[in-house]
Amino acid sequence: MSMVLGDAFVEAHRLLADRVGPGARRPGSGRDPEDPAAVQAMQLVLEVPREGGASRSEMLRDAAQAAVAVCLDERAGRDGFWRERLDAWYSLRIRKVARRARNKAWDDVQALPGVTIGSVRAFVPSAVGEVPHDIRKLQIKGTELPLGDGPAPLDPDAPTLLLNADLEMSAGKAAAQVGHASMLYAAALGLEEARAWAAAGYPLNVREVEAGEFGEYAAAAGAVPVRDAGFTEVAPGSVTVVAVPPGV
Repeated sequence: MSMVLGDAFVEAHRLLADRVGPGARRPGSGRDPEDPAAVQAMQLVLEVPREGGASRSEMLRDAAQAAVAVCLDERAGRDGFWRERLDAWYSLRIRKVARRARNKAWDDVQALPGVTIGSVRAFVPSAVGEVPHDIRKLQIKGTELPLGDGPAPLDPDAPTLLLNADLEMSAGKAAAQVGHASMLYAAALGLEEARAWAAAGYPLNVREVEAGEFGEYAAAAGAVPVRDAGFTEVAPGSVTVVAVPPGV
């Protein structure tokens, strides 16, 4: 499916690139407010039904696509709520919080400002003290998913997000990290590259690899690493995900 992406997309990409792209102050260097309730975060809600549903690799792909789709939504390129919330979030530590939902709880959050792709809805960021009730009531911990039959075949024309499997991240933590990776990758792209990627629906590959292989990809030309602040599960400064362009 193709889309026409005009001036509002240009402004959304410019905001993302200027605030978190190469040469900008990197995510994690911003200071959180002293009031914990004022900390900014993007909420991710994962649909986890009792039976069936997405595999871990499918959900991680959906999370990465939904997160970058919020950042590059044309509403981020126009004055108003969407852009103001993203601008405030980019100014601080780039945090994401993953929660799980099923049935009515999943249906209820679809009305809140955000983007749904597959099994994940990513929401416009907000202060954690202002998270809507329908999201806030959802459980954060215990989000595990079946591995499935393995990742889908690699699309050679799409970027690949590689997770460091040695860190043994939970599904929720991994979803947040690939969300970071997709938005940082988009911020590093030139405008026309980003426009083409968005128009194609943000195709990407997701793989979890052991530390040795992960390190090789992290050192590749054009690789975009995600360094975690260490608030949950992993040590501060850990490289959790690396995004690499097609063909690497």
